[in-house]
Amino acid sequence: MIRVLLADDEAMIRSALAALLRLEPDIEVVAECADGDEAVSAALRLSPDVCLLDLEMPGLDGVEVAARVTRSVATRCIVVTRHARPGVLRRALASGVSGFLPKSRGADEVAEVIRRVAAGGRYVDPEVAADALSDERCPLTDRELDVLRAGRRGETTGQIARTLSLAPGTVRNHVSAVLSKLAVSTRQQAVLLAEERGWI
Repeated sequence: MIRVLLADDEAMIRSALAALLRLEPDIEVVAECADGDEAVSAALRLSPDVCLLDLEMPGLDGVEVAARVTRSVATRCIVVTRHARPGVLRRALASGVSGFLPKSRGADEVAEVIRRVAAGGRYVDPEVAADALSDERCPLTDRELDVLRAGRRGETTGQIARTLSLAPGTVRNHVSAVLSKLAVSTRQQAVLLAEERGWI
């Protein structure tokens, strides 16, 4: 049996997918989680074979959950999303995600991807992969992206500095560089642009 953890903040989608996957003879849904923090705790406790993670969840998103879980547990992660942006795909793959597919896929296709990933393979939706190859590269450094991520909910410069163990002046320098590179005037505009492009 392939033991699967499901995480999606939309209860109807989560329970419907769980019910459909339970009809598969070789798949056992061992946990249904409503957010990223719950998914991390459950994955560390249950060590599922595969974690099927919604990208857009409150708190930790699916890619952040995958990065944390795969550091501690021998599980493989699949990220599903409504908005399969190329930048998100690159971030997911860099975080060790083994599968990436849009929510428009049927439960039978999802089950096939779960089987492939559980067997050690990888799966990236072909349309998303094609878009990723043609998408523009992110002009920001990893540290600049960290600063945007840490401040995406309106955190102060001091809070970002503490989160990233940086000096407040260093954070201000990174923010200044980001605003210049993206040609925007506020940090919030930079966050929105980076989210839109799938960079964070």
